[in-house]
Amino acid sequence: MVKSWDQLEELQPTVLKMLKNSVLKNRIAHAYLLEGIRGTGKREIGLLITKTLFCDFLIERYKPCEACHNCRRINSGNHPDVHKVEPDGLSIKKQQIQDLQGEFAKKGVESSRKVYMIHHADKMSVSAANSLLKFLEEPNSQTVAFLVTEQPQQLLPTILSRCQILPFRPLSSRAMINQLVENGVDSRVAPLLAQLTNSLDEAYELNVDDWFAQAQKIVLKLYEVLEKNPLEAMVTLQGDWFSHFKDKEQINRGLDLLLLIFKDLLYIQLDKQEQIVFKAEGERLKQFALKASGRRLSDQMSAILEAKRKLGANMNPQLMMEELVLKLQEGSSFV
Repeated sequence: MVKSWDQLEELQPTVLKMLKNSVLKNRIAHAYLLEGIRGTGKREIGLLITKTLFCDFLIERYKPCEACHNCRRINSGNHPDVHKVEPDGLSIKKQQIQDLQGEFAKKGVESSRKVYMIHHADKMSVSAANSLLKFLEEPNSQTVAFLVTEQPQQLLPTILSRCQILPFRPLSSRAMINQLVENGVDSRVAPLLAQLTNSLDEAYELNVDDWFAQAQKIVLKLYEVLEKNPLEAMVTLQGDWFSHFKDKEQINRGLDLLLLIFKDLLYIQLDKQEQIVFKAEGERLKQFALKASGRRLSDQMSAILEAKRKLGANMNPQLMMEELVLKLQEGSSFV
């Protein structure tokens, strides 16, 4: 879905303020490095500024109209003077950069301006990066480059020094929730997704992931068993948890979900119900929050964070989870 300037400004206000000033002062750089974690709007903003450079009917001298011939063709990916390079397999090859240089040696099809965008620029081979460096060292005044990456440290320092670097910040929880709900995510699910990831792309994937939906149910069941009948917790661990959370990444996700349950209980005790993320379970969690002490909740959250640390240190996952369940039971009237 094509996002407008105003929508993207909500996601990355600092980046768009810098670019707006550059456009209004006619000081567009010959190369920009758009760097930040996945799903923070890098590609969309690169495309947005490309439209600004070609738009026939700019709004307020910097916003693309989205309706002219050039804007529509850029949105559909078939403008003759806009070129995109992506990894061919695992890397961007030298030949891809040379082909790009060949295109840019020709006169612009419809104007003197040309734009190229290199996605996953960190995946350029050494020879491809050196070819690009020569390209950047002798910039044409009408050529603009956008290098998009999540790993700027992988790029040659000489390439970085020839680009204006635009750091994309992780999205705020509020901006994430608004974007998710606007794009069809259930308003009861969006706050949970916004706590688990800063990436809109990953949030959308999780929202339709059956494994993730089942994971939430298993984590809630484990919490309820811990509170109602801790003696059955090990049975739930063996029967449900270990069959669903198999690798380290999945176990870590499960621990994140478990931690968010305890955070919600704490928010309820502090009378901050608007901050809970398991919205659909609000009433059930209120009942548990009435019985839990703030001190015990704090200790349980510390135990989960310690389990995450041990998992990262490659402790046996089964042993780590069994140890965690025993720690979470401490202070219960059942033990």
